Amino acid sequence: MGPKDSPLEAGRAQRYRPGMSSSAEAPAFDPWRPSFVADPYPAYAELRERGRVHWFEPSRQWLIPRHADVGALLRDRRLGRTYLHRFGHEEFGRTAPPPEHEPFHTLNDHGMLDLEPPDHTRLRRLVSKAFTPRTVEALVPTIQRLAEELVDSLVTAGGGDLIETVAEPLPVAVIAEMLGIPPADRPALRPWSADICGMYELSPGEETARRAVRASVEFSAYLRELIEARRRAPGDDLISGLIAAHDEGDRLTEQEMISTCVLLLNAGHEATVNTTGNGWWALFRHPEQLARLRADTDALLPTAVDELLRYDTPLQLFERWVLEDIEVGGTVIPRGSEVALLFGSANRDPARFDRPDTLDLSRTDNPHISFGAGIHYCLGAPLARLELIASFGALLRKAPGLRLVKEPERGANFVIRGLRELQVEL
Repeated sequence: MGPKDSPLEAGRAQRYRPGMSSSAEAPAFDPWRPSFVADPYPAYAELRERGRVHWFEPSRQWLIPRHADVGALLRDRRLGRTYLHRFGHEEFGRTAPPPEHEPFHTLNDHGMLDLEPPDHTRLRRLVSKAFTPRTVEALVPTIQRLAEELVDSLVTAGGGDLIETVAEPLPVAVIAEMLGIPPADRPALRPWSADICGMYELSPGEETARRAVRASVEFSAYLRELIEARRRAPGDDLISGLIAAHDEGDRLTEQEMISTCVLLLNAGHEATVNTTGNGWWALFRHPEQLARLRADTDALLPTAVDELLRYDTPLQLFERWVLEDIEVGGTVIPRGSEVALLFGSANRDPARFDRPDTLDLSRTDNPHISFGAGIHYCLGAPLARLELIASFGALLRKAPGLRLVKEPERGANFVIRGLRELQVEL
């Protein structure tokens, strides 16, 4: 991307120096404060108003709050999810992770999300041969059946925790069906996913790292055995497809298959669960929009799902390493820096969205970035949309009087942001 077609050009650039801020410090942005996590949007508005880039000392990152800049940087190949394809840790001015964290990094660093070309290109091409639109479309009856069974159980019980009874089981069951994981083994998937995803928060502590390492070891060992079983007796599941996928003699390594399976579970699961919880909480706070959706479910649901993804996205922040000097809003950010792309802020940017703080389920001009952009655009986005349409649709049809029992409890995490529970009744 050249300077003429990028929104990152600016007037006169100033050079970054340690401790310098491109604007005044941004005290409203506090991802560890519960009140901020509960509602970060006023702070985002302040950040957008005050400038295009802000230095945030606690995490040593540059905050990027505007839609145009976030979208451009997601596509800019001068940034990357990793730097190890070009630089060593010391050369890049970074410290290698502790050796005891190695199982997590081995698992994480061999997945598409944290690779750059040419490794990313090769891996995504091979995975796409197994994870095809036809494969996803073939899951529609299964997704619909699972969603309706879960909602039927909620209706029979007269209500309960929507997160525990519907939002969490559905994506886990779908991914497990895709991978061919036996039903008896599925209860371990959600805890493994939650523990691994804890490492994606800002400045995770040692206890979080310990849980992530343990989950990485256990999940990897389980998948290694499952892959070996599929080698001996292939089926029509995704793992068998990954084993068979090849391109000009090139195949996925065992570690790449393991990391791909974990990524599919973690990314797909966390996005769907938290969009379901955040989405229903938004609908309950906007009864007029919920009434519209109930009155015209089939016609409105596709745009409603994208609007709920925009309005309160489950992934609030996405990080990139700066591989070459870049300029944003007149500030040169040097190689070796890290930028924090604020998806939640970008999705509420009035420069791109009409009435961005208004929930409008019929919104059609909706280029939200909840699934990312560029080469790392979410491969599972079509599957996530199918799951969301199925679960929201089943709830709207089978529980037309669904209502909130009490204000929900929000989880402590900011980067992957969702609810702990959402108690409802019929």
